[in-house]
Amino acid sequence: MKKIKLVVNNSLIKNEREKFFIKKELQCILNLYAKMVSNGTWKDYSFSTCAREISFDVYQRTSEKPFLRITKNLKPNYYNEKYLIKDRNGNILRKSEDLNNLIDRTSWNKLRIVK
Repeated sequence: MKKIKLVVNNSLIKNEREKFFIKKELQCILNLYAKMVSNGTWKDYSFSTCAREISFDVYQRTSEKPFLRITKNLKPNYYNEKYLIKDRNGNILRKSEDLNNLIDRTSWNKLRIVK
């Protein structure tokens, strides 16, 4: 008869749960999105995923590339690179280990598109 092992702390299940924004993160992002839509600066949003990160993409017009991305880095190299704000070219504008601090400390009205 084979021996059966009970695995209590399975890291695979934990990693599967972290492949998207958790409820508190998503609520914080969507509150910011609602505020910026009411200002008239943001028009549309989407989500994009890859193996290293998931991002909330913000559009000014739906026919263009996203001009701003709020990303959750799933495999950060440093502790303060868990949450990033990137522009349309992928340049990092701000980074933090806490999403609430990142959103609260960023002045969203001063972020402008540079062509």
